[in-house]
Amino acid sequence: MQSIIIATAAVAVIGLLIGLLLITVDKKFKVEVDERETAIRQCLPGNNCGACGFAGCDAMASAILHEEAPVNGCPVGGAPVAEKIGRIMGVKAEDIERVAAFVKCSGDCENAAARCHYVGIHDCASAVASGLSPWTCDFGCIGFGTCAHACPFGAITVDHGVASVDREKCRACGKCVAACPRHLIELVPDSAAYAVRCSSHDRGAAVKKVCSAGCIGCRLCTKQCENGAIEVENNVAHINYEKCIGCGKCAEKCPSKVIKEVK
Repeated sequence: MQSIIIATAAVAVIGLLIGLLLITVDKKFKVEVDERETAIRQCLPGNNCGACGFAGCDAMASAILHEEAPVNGCPVGGAPVAEKIGRIMGVKAEDIERVAAFVKCSGDCENAAARCHYVGIHDCASAVASGLSPWTCDFGCIGFGTCAHACPFGAITVDHGVASVDREKCRACGKCVAACPRHLIELVPDSAAYAVRCSSHDRGAAVKKVCSAGCIGCRLCTKQCENGAIEVENNVAHINYEKCIGCGKCAEKCPSKVIKEVK
């Protein structure tokens, strides 16, 4: 009985000593955390998408605290989150224009010519790597929905063989942009009235052979624009959204009707 008591006491003493040691070590090596960083982190949406340019929301919160990132640096949270963080940091959040993803392709199954009946992994990157795209256009949307799978907000669907974006659901995290192997998706500002739904670099005759809705690089759009907001590069039109006033003359004169309203 005495040996049991001695053993129990020894264990208790050892436990007490270890506890005191841990408390001492904790106090000695404790890293002070600014309460503002915790508050900022709680404001951020927690998607850890990386659209802000940082590794995740924790890194973003630390960057904002140390003034290495603006309070409106989270594109997913937008203005409401920026306003909350601005109050925490004691600064006014500058207005940031909302952007949303836009798919630069009109080659759905009604417009694009089929190349083959694809049998394989339904992943756009895998199809590009194998060179077995189901469509004859080598620049268009493959339609297997890799971008839709990458979107954490359910903003992308594949309709008639081409991806489309619900701008109301999109939070501009950029994951779809990174996921598309043909780089067909760009972030377009809400102020944009029109955008070009084509990415083909082929010349006009070659485009028409594979897609009835492709840009033929005719430059009629550039001649209509009085503000120099649209140019043709690599046989495809591009709109400068900072110059565009949304008059719609380019879309009206486009023979392929590839310049679409942004909705």
